[in-house]
Amino acid sequence: MPSNDPSLKELDLNLLEVLDALLREQSVTRAAEALGMTQSAVSHSLSRLRVFFDDGLFVKSAQGMVGTRKAELLRQPVVDIMATVRQHILTEAGFHPARSRRAFVFAMTDVGELVFLPPLLTELRKEAPHCTVRTVQVPIEQIEGLLASGEVDLALGSIRSAPEGLYRQRLFLNTFVTVISARNMSVGCTLSLEQFQRMPQVVVSLEGKLGTAYDRLVEEQGLERNVFLTTPHFLVVPLLLERHPDLIATVPKELANAFSKYGTLRIVKPPIELPQFALSQHWHPRFHSDPAVSWLRALVKRTFEHYREPDGLSVP
Repeated sequence: MPSNDPSLKELDLNLLEVLDALLREQSVTRAAEALGMTQSAVSHSLSRLRVFFDDGLFVKSAQGMVGTRKAELLRQPVVDIMATVRQHILTEAGFHPARSRRAFVFAMTDVGELVFLPPLLTELRKEAPHCTVRTVQVPIEQIEGLLASGEVDLALGSIRSAPEGLYRQRLFLNTFVTVISARNMSVGCTLSLEQFQRMPQVVVSLEGKLGTAYDRLVEEQGLERNVFLTTPHFLVVPLLLERHPDLIATVPKELANAFSKYGTLRIVKPPIELPQFALSQHWHPRFHSDPAVSWLRALVKRTFEHYREPDGLSVP
């Protein structure tokens, strides 16, 4: 039996989509970018939402827009509704990349942006010229929730401790190499074990502390490194080595290749055998059959096929 409640006529799906973006981004500007809308259109939708809910919904603070109590109460229901719409309604309409204006969201680190984004954006702009891309860097423990809600479409990179419930497809294998300043004349074409242990090192750890597979392997071999700086940011490495030529760093090979193109760094083989690791794409089972996410996964896979690594798909 149809409802006569006039309020349902005033709340359309577009308003819920805007509220979802505002709750997530806490900024009219960022919400507009995520939705592919103008700031004035988002502001107008927010005004309608405030009238509908008879509440300010957001207040300004030093950290940006902060949700009111009512907005926070609405957060989970809105996330659930939008996830249901994306999974069960939009999927039936299909996905047409050439016409779509969807904003795709990737979770990746700064090294992921350097390695993945340039070739991926080239292909995406060819096939889906009106779609936009946004990247986010989030703690590993938040990735599953963001993928489950649809706030993130794919997580790209080497996520060694990713939740087992996620789908995972290997894109290619990578390994570690050591980089030194091009101005460092104390190291020739090879790096000796004595130099590797003695020279001050920059160590990259996303958690800000030692403990990666690479670090554990070094420790297992009984090697002591002269760790001078530990940082969570890969992209600071070239600048540090350029300004301090006595420093060295051991980083993923694809990242080192990108760094070396600028002529300020040289790549040398580490004096110890280091493990390979897989760079993969991860997604949530809720969106396994979503046409847009399926198309995006295929695009990502095709983009990196030149590495000629066999597929590896693990199912929950």
